[in-house]
Amino acid sequence: MKDTYIFPAIFEMCENGIAIEFPDLEGCLPCGETIEQAFKNAKEALLLHLYGMEEDNEEIPEPTPFNQIEVNENQSVMLIEVYMPPFREKQHKKFVKKTLSIPSWINAKAEYAGINFSQTLQEALISKLNLK
Repeated sequence: MKDTYIFPAIFEMCENGIAIEFPDLEGCLPCGETIEQAFKNAKEALLLHLYGMEEDNEEIPEPTPFNQIEVNENQSVMLIEVYMPPFREKQHKKFVKKTLSIPSWINAKAEYAGINFSQTLQEALISKLNLK
């Protein structure tokens, strides 16, 4: 199992958006309305597809060199890179214990209000790191 994968994707400009195909990964066919959305969707689809293959103990093929992929006039080859460790961790929902310090007056008010500290910290980190 590798941590980083780079696979070529064929981006095809269509009338209603961009269709994407990973020639080496059957069934991995994301799309998007804009190039930005298509690239984001390609990365997400590649992460999910490879993770599924890992979980099913399927052999992940070697990527075809991008310069060996033939494309039509309205197609382009892009290399999509994914880093698996954070994605794997997120899928496993593994939790880690953290010790932190906050002012006692905030602690008192939060406890009185019934605030869930773990949930609040998770929500704040997700927001701060733009993970939604």
